[in-house]
Amino acid sequence: AAGEAQCLSYAGCNFLRQRLVLATLSGRPLKIRKIRAKEEDPGLRDFEASFIRLMDKVTNGSRIEINQTGTTLYYQPGLLYGGSLEHDCSPSRSIGYYLESLLCLAPFMKHPLKIVLRGVTNDQVDPSVDVLKATALPLLKKFGIDGENLEIKINRRGMPPKGGGEILFTCPVRKILQPVQFIDPGKIKRIRGTAYSVRVSPQMANRMVESARGILNKFLPDIYIYTDHMKGVSSGKSPGFGMCLTAETINGTILSAELASNPQGQGAAVLPEELGQNCAKLLLEEVYRGGCVDSTNQSLALLLMTLGQRDVSKVLLGPLSPYTIEFLRHLRSFFQIMFKIETKTPEEEHMGGEKVLMTCVGIGFSNLSKTIR
Repeated sequence: AAGEAQCLSYAGCNFLRQRLVLATLSGRPLKIRKIRAKEEDPGLRDFEASFIRLMDKVTNGSRIEINQTGTTLYYQPGLLYGGSLEHDCSPSRSIGYYLESLLCLAPFMKHPLKIVLRGVTNDQVDPSVDVLKATALPLLKKFGIDGENLEIKINRRGMPPKGGGEILFTCPVRKILQPVQFIDPGKIKRIRGTAYSVRVSPQMANRMVESARGILNKFLPDIYIYTDHMKGVSSGKSPGFGMCLTAETINGTILSAELASNPQGQGAAVLPEELGQNCAKLLLEEVYRGGCVDSTNQSLALLLMTLGQRDVSKVLLGPLSPYTIEFLRHLRSFFQIMFKIETKTPEEEHMGGEKVLMTCVGIGFSNLSKTIR
């Protein structure tokens, strides 16, 4: 009966990843009902089923029960195991969908994680592998998760709808996380980026770079956008192009923006010039929103703060995204932790939009599954 009491119950298909990740870290079983129960095609989608299989691979002894229609899921988490793995992601969502959750779990495995993920590397829905490589890895280092083993390597690019990309993600394990005081983002000192093109003319990448620079050069001289044209096998199965830009500040804050072309056979054709310009504007908007962590990684930062030592962590964020707000609610139900949230108006900060200062005391999470050497 005691085991039943702790089981958390949710309804609906939203925020499935958040719930599974937090259930795994807190060790609490989870039941999700009414997953798309009212729709013509009820139950879990293929990308969600693929995500559940991935969770099963990285843990040891998890119990997963799904009813016949796929509308109810029961998940009892096992120990985070890690090790060398491979996973074929569903092409309907990009690898970023899976990688975002792995970034939350990887530091707490028993063995360092070394995983090859195959599928779509860049699409218009999820954060691309490039953005996570540029922003999430430096964020993990802030919490003391570093070493030469921490890397995301893009072996092949794959664009939707067919994918065909491949990446390698390796991450060391840590017993404890250090608390952070990350409250001054600092001024932007340089902008870096990647313009990639696969199975289209390499000229596309140069056209994107030129139009993006046309906007960004008005603000900053130090801009370098690398062009990445993959050929042959490493270019995946579908044509496409896109761009990922990052702005770095003097204090090591990294803000990012990205855009990708429409998948083959869907929507109107996008001009590389337009895409470059729009991506530059998105980056400027992200800079305006500001904070010490960009909007894609807000929830990762908050999770690592929660799992830190019993000490105060502070981080300054831009306006919270709806995903992050829901994540805070989930943190409260899984870990009974509340954040102190203070708004900073643009007048106090002298820049950009409204900011939020998030403060919490870590729960003193210790990685019990890490092998002692």
